[in-house]
Amino acid sequence: MMNLTHWRLIVAVADTGTISQGAERVGMTQSAASQAIAQLEKTLGAPLFTRLRREVILTAFGASVVEHARAMLTSLNAIRALADERKGLGNGRLRLGSFPSILSRWLPTLLSTFRQRHPGIEIVLLEGSDEEVETWLAGRNIDLGVVLNPTPDRHPLILGRDAWVALLPSSHPLARRASTQGVELDELVTQPYIHASGGCRVNGQSLAEARGLTFGEVRVSVRDWASACALVREDMGIAIVPESVLPEDRKGLRVQPLRPRIERCFGLVAAAPVENAPVLNTFWQHVENAKHKK
Repeated sequence: MMNLTHWRLIVAVADTGTISQGAERVGMTQSAASQAIAQLEKTLGAPLFTRLRREVILTAFGASVVEHARAMLTSLNAIRALADERKGLGNGRLRLGSFPSILSRWLPTLLSTFRQRHPGIEIVLLEGSDEEVETWLAGRNIDLGVVLNPTPDRHPLILGRDAWVALLPSSHPLARRASTQGVELDELVTQPYIHASGGCRVNGQSLAEARGLTFGEVRVSVRDWASACALVREDMGIAIVPESVLPEDRKGLRVQPLRPRIERCFGLVAAAPVENAPVLNTFWQHVENAKHKK
């Protein structure tokens, strides 16, 4: 069975040259994308791609199919633009602010699928610290902002949540402890520490300070989570990071959960009532629908 997801997928794979990147662009897992392509090739009766070691390339048949798929998706976008214009959306603009880790890891798929459904709506992204996002919201310089640990009175649309964890060099004594036991903050503040903020005022240091603790030896301060992970790998110290920013390659690293567990959540907050802005309301509903499908 062929559907729009199939056509978007093969165009994305053709553009990126890999199934994994193409899958990410359309909001699929790599395994689901591989199965979808195999199903499509079976239905069509011929291979679309030649699989090489690190990339895929279009077959002659695949190139012809992708050309038609592009034309079909272009026509579909034109139809959707007409529908949006009829609803009063037209060539609207949505201004969205976020701190870095959410912008890079949580929003791309949501934004990609929204652009597919509403090609006439322009999305302007602003990246800043969580404090800057709050300032932009207060001044209505943005329509929506991703806010860390939003309070219920702000009527947030929660995007997700994750736990804070301790990241240790694999040679560290605490790394040998069973992960079911975890580590406590008062054990960590005595260790050489790599401070990473991720552009947020809530970070490892603030978590410790909220419990009356202070890191005695802060060896280096960085903003980027990836930099902190690299420094831990080099045995420069330990770090406290959100679970969602952990690297896929954890060679030389050990992750220990914090005890007691400490979570952060992040959600969309609107600068003005969503119901009064058609473009904003459309995006808000899109995010809600995407959450329900998970």
